[in-house]
Amino acid sequence: MILVLGGTGEARELADALDKDGIAVLSSLAGRVSNPRLPRGEVRVGGFGGPEAFAGWLREHRIAAVIDATHPFAARISASAAQACPAAGVPLLRLERPGWAERPGDQWRWVPDLADAAAAIPSLGRRVLLTTGRQGLAAFAGVTEAWFLIRCVEPPDPPLPAGHELLLDRGPYTLAGELQLIDLHSIDLVVTKDSGGGLTEAKLDAARERRLPVIVVRRPARPALGTVHTVAEALTWTRDHAGAG
Repeated sequence: MILVLGGTGEARELADALDKDGIAVLSSLAGRVSNPRLPRGEVRVGGFGGPEAFAGWLREHRIAAVIDATHPFAARISASAAQACPAAGVPLLRLERPGWAERPGDQWRWVPDLADAAAAIPSLGRRVLLTTGRQGLAAFAGVTEAWFLIRCVEPPDPPLPAGHELLLDRGPYTLAGELQLIDLHSIDLVVTKDSGGGLTEAKLDAARERRLPVIVVRRPARPALGTVHTVAEALTWTRDHAGAG
């Protein structure tokens, strides 16, 4: 049995590929989305109770290998897996999509976290497209100098900025759609995390075309372990390290 720590498009693609190859796969989801897109194979929802309990779970379920394909900002489960897998003697691989890279014409300001992103807003814009997800929005609640169009998949918990409109939507997004959104709401600043991937990259293309500044939150530090960037590489590693296929 291969355990895929999932919730991303790459995780679903990997689970589907493993299942099609006849490899037993169990995808683990955090359970933060009420109607997630489910992969093929078995699925579990919820946490593992910390590294020690996670290691015990791996041994109990005789997991052959773990592939951490979680979101680039899901640091807690990645740190837990990095401790649990060696303790249980289970091989671990990180499957992570590459981050975004600046292009000519971009006006990006990189910041280390959401608090720094909030602090940078007043000097850069007054009408903000905020696309950092529903967690951590409390960091922006005290920003009174700007109005926010908050886009996320699930309704966020308070506190939220006093001046805001909530847009519940899920990618993929198009350049035409993002340009229309920016123009409709007179957006003059985009705030995002460096999530990478093509599903939500259109907002960056639209910001470049409209010559808007973009605040980009850097990815959190990750445990030092083997990492690949494509599903094909993860499949090859699985066969080599787990005796699968």
